[in-house]
Amino acid sequence: MAMPQRPQTNDIGSPALPLPIPKEVSPPACDDCQRLQTEMAANPGGPKMNTTGWILLGITGVGSTKRTDYTPDLASSLLSHLSIGGSAVALTVLCGPFVTPALRKVCLPYVPATTAQVENVFTALKGRSGSLVDIGSGDGRIVYAGAQRGFRAHGIELNPWLVLFAQLRARRWGLNRSATFARQDLWQSDLRHFDNVVIFGVQEMMPQLEAKLDRELSVKSCVVACRFPFPNWKPINVVGEGIDTVWLYRPKT
Repeated sequence: MAMPQRPQTNDIGSPALPLPIPKEVSPPACDDCQRLQTEMAANPGGPKMNTTGWILLGITGVGSTKRTDYTPDLASSLLSHLSIGGSAVALTVLCGPFVTPALRKVCLPYVPATTAQVENVFTALKGRSGSLVDIGSGDGRIVYAGAQRGFRAHGIELNPWLVLFAQLRARRWGLNRSATFARQDLWQSDLRHFDNVVIFGVQEMMPQLEAKLDRELSVKSCVVACRFPFPNWKPINVVGEGIDTVWLYRPKT
């Protein structure tokens, strides 16, 4: 005869009650939760949200899109870093040619000629013809004006972006045959075959440039200096006043 089993008791002798079976925590049954759950199920490779994330979403209210436990979006982060790095490189490439002249021993910055300066240059060259070179041609306005007045005009410029800009504008205006440009260092340029030379210089470079032109130019050549005169040559004509003054020289006379 089977003996009846003795009921289990706890430490104080009372019958032990059965422990409740824990239920799985499910996300709140709100419209936003269900919508996000459906979207995540349709996109297995997308971001995931754990139970904590669902609960916080339910607590914060309908329409909340607070991010809690999404996995990091590596592609987006990488794209952001590449974009910032690319912008920095582009800025360096574009601005570098405008900044580096300040690091040279003799700095010849880009300062566009005024309308009065352009007019004074060609007033000084009135009656002249042949070839013309603008040393440090910048955006090309002296070269364009020379080409429009019948000169075979050429500009030399160290900044590649200014050279490209001047070439494109000359083509647009139909002057690309009579107005040409080249990227050159003025100290490495051969100026012997030019009849007329225009220079918008700085005071520190004028003695050295005077010596170079004295060696290379022919007896028929003329030089127009803008903003600063040469230290030793005597001008044969002076046009304008103040910052618009230009000096005309015949070096071999």
